[in-house]
Amino acid sequence: MSLKLYAHPFSSYCQKVLIALYENGVPFEWRVLSSEQPQHYAEFAAMWPFQRFPLLVDGDTPIMESTIIIEHLALHHPGPVSLLPANPRDALEVRFMDRCFDLYVFAPQQKIVSDALRAEADRDAHGVREARKALETAYAWLDKTMADREWAAGDSFSLADCSAAPALFYADWTHRIDPAFGHLLAYRKRLLARPSFARAVDEARPYRPLFPLGAPDRD
Repeated sequence: MSLKLYAHPFSSYCQKVLIALYENGVPFEWRVLSSEQPQHYAEFAAMWPFQRFPLLVDGDTPIMESTIIIEHLALHHPGPVSLLPANPRDALEVRFMDRCFDLYVFAPQQKIVSDALRAEADRDAHGVREARKALETAYAWLDKTMADREWAAGDSFSLADCSAAPALFYADWTHRIDPAFGHLLAYRKRLLARPSFARAVDEARPYRPLFPLGAPDRD
């Protein structure tokens, strides 16, 4: 098998890539990064000293960063679902929305989760408050944006939705999306119903006790 994925099922960025792989039925070999498989982590760390996952190895070539991995798949392992439009203008909107979910939803969400993992004396209450404010801003903007869209960048499922699915999944666990944001909640529900994401969510269920804020009994 030419593709190897170094990843963990509970990681949002890993799920982002898994969605892309599952959407097009691309075969790959799992290299789960966990304490039970130290050899996988040693291989991964040797290829990528920053040790940020996921990492995809295509033949002998390592590809880092989730967005770049998905673009690589679109170029070298295309399937029936085109996750990046051929039209440059449409592709620009997809890339923009991908960055919005990574930077304005996932990043503040991760700030809150990371803070919860720290010792009490090392926590950053001000930073967490700012992160929650950032999520409220993102939720309000996304609710308006999704009012007339089925998917993140329009009518077709894309790279942007691969980013949105795990970002909104964990963000709602971390800082609940207000019921007033009906368009955004409906979009999150559509993402959860998408078979590729539903598969990623199910594969990660055994790891829910790892969520430091307490995984809610839903989704």
